[in-house]
Amino acid sequence: MGEAVVDGQRWLRVPVGPEGPQWSTRAGAARVLFVVHNVTSATRLLDVLPLFDADPRVQCLATCTGSSPYLHGVPELLADAGLPVLPWEQAVETPVDLAISASYGGELHEIRGKLAILSHGIGYNKRLPTPDTGHRTPDTGHRTPDTGHRTPDTGHWVPGSEPGPGPGQAPVFGLSPEWLLHDGEPVATATVLSHPEQLTRLRHACPPAARTAVLAGDPCFDRLLAALPHRDDFRRALGVATGQRLIVVNSTWGPRSLFGDTQDVLPWLLDSLVRELPVDGYRRCAVLHPNIWHGHGPGQVRAWLRHAQYAGLTVVPPLGPWRQVLAAADAVIGDHGSVTYYAAAIGTPVLLGAFPAQDLDPASPVAELGRTAPRLRPYEPLLPQLDALLAGHHPDRYAQLAALASSAPGTSAGLLRRTFYGLMGLSEPGLPAYLPRLLLPAHGGDPTAVPPATPLRAPLHVLTHLRDRRPAAPPEITVTRYADTGSGSFAHSDPPAAAYPSAPTPADHGAPQAVASHTAIHEDTPDSTRLPLADLVLHDSQPEPAAWAQEAMRRHRHCAMAACVTAPDTCLVRIPDGSLVTLTAAPGPDGRRDRCDPAVYASALYAWYERGRPLEDLLGGLTVMTGDAAHHLRVTITPPR
Repeated sequence: MGEAVVDGQRWLRVPVGPEGPQWSTRAGAARVLFVVHNVTSATRLLDVLPLFDADPRVQCLATCTGSSPYLHGVPELLADAGLPVLPWEQAVETPVDLAISASYGGELHEIRGKLAILSHGIGYNKRLPTPDTGHRTPDTGHRTPDTGHRTPDTGHWVPGSEPGPGPGQAPVFGLSPEWLLHDGEPVATATVLSHPEQLTRLRHACPPAARTAVLAGDPCFDRLLAALPHRDDFRRALGVATGQRLIVVNSTWGPRSLFGDTQDVLPWLLDSLVRELPVDGYRRCAVLHPNIWHGHGPGQVRAWLRHAQYAGLTVVPPLGPWRQVLAAADAVIGDHGSVTYYAAAIGTPVLLGAFPAQDLDPASPVAELGRTAPRLRPYEPLLPQLDALLAGHHPDRYAQLAALASSAPGTSAGLLRRTFYGLMGLSEPGLPAYLPRLLLPAHGGDPTAVPPATPLRAPLHVLTHLRDRRPAAPPEITVTRYADTGSGSFAHSDPPAAAYPSAPTPADHGAPQAVASHTAIHEDTPDSTRLPLADLVLHDSQPEPAAWAQEAMRRHRHCAMAACVTAPDTCLVRIPDGSLVTLTAAPGPDGRRDRCDPAVYASALYAWYERGRPLEDLLGGLTVMTGDAAHHLRVTITPPR
């Protein structure tokens, strides 16, 4: 794409500009301009970009208003999209057939063409000051009174039944004159809404803009709904093992969000996720609003979360597969952001860790979620709260709120394409409109990739319990591992009592065995001063695992064993006499490979060996329990040379 320098800026010469017709191959194509404010709004535009696929009559372009405080990451995203990018000054000088935005702000009224504006979240819910009015939400420190506003005859909340903003309150973003009008006229030619409840609020708050309203569903919600049948595939791709629960921590942006520092429950929450939840019983993922990433800087956000990552927290990148993670989740700890609402709308249990009602339109569905969903109780034990959340949840609990996500679930692609082509005055392509299916989370060097399981680099406090059931069955060892990130302001002195297995009953085979404990530490732990505490030294992906194990035993003479994960279902362990023990898990009942961390098997072997039991007694097999999941191991022994 050719460029020219105009007023110090590089303007495109092709496919637009005065020379565009001369140098373009398809000079007569209709122009569709995607107007980006920040990474958040761009992701919604990327949802609808495929609606113009396979139509050589259309030339897509992109620009950035430059009006958002969160411009970091936008140039890279636009470059990856591969569209010609116009500087804003050139964009407003270039006639287009259609412009599409997923946010307000900036000089949108200067665009030379018809403008369609979509929401970049779950409708319009938040109060947000406009840059030019200076309105601010008063930080009173008090919650909006939960008056209920129920209708007298049914006792149910009715969408749009709450009062409007009070004096001094910021306007509702996307549904107020401050955002929608310029010189008294609507900025948008088409204001795209996902549900009639938004239209009801729009008519009340800004009648002039109501005539531009178009009901066209929610493309993001549609893609999420279409992904739900693939939930088990997503869980496998994310490394969620049989019997594990996937807990997702989600935060929108702003000081009163879950990640924010107004209440600042984040340090306690991260500490509790690490210390209370057994690492083999739970997978933990964090999904953060792109404005957190690009407001504070990706490096800083990762630094804040680094110790939690060492202990097993998977952090989903800002452009990562958050919808696949949401579809796979067993529970979400969230706030007043759209992702938490989407989770509730697909039937996932949600626990609200922050919910600033004063920042929301009380007539919005998200505000009703805050009046309905259970609240996290900071500084109380987390695990019982999660257990109660999951035990007391019914999939239809949020059915009313799910119905408000979209009035046309599954059909937004056709509705949006019809709207866009109608605005351009073009006939639609003959092929059916569709939104691309969400694919399995990728792994590897891609910056949007999510690892199947974050390697555990924190020291592990391991509890084991042995039941020798021979000759009726192979020995069974229960292994429960907890990450130990060292002493901290929220540290628990002991693991939860529930972690300790009960002693065998008289019906059990074998004599009762007490709970034993040991410490397992990965050799690449960031804090190498902890390694002398290791009874079991771990590693993974070593090209010569046997040689590494021998060297590790020499380097760490205090440890009793060295174990290296050699495959997703296999671990090689060196014991003090130099023997090598290979532990391989049998496939699960579905015929798929066991997804448990094989380092667990090394801890089971340690428990057996520590009690003075002969290794040869395991040649008939070993069963390892993590939570409710049973892993059946094949044991082979290679004597020392």
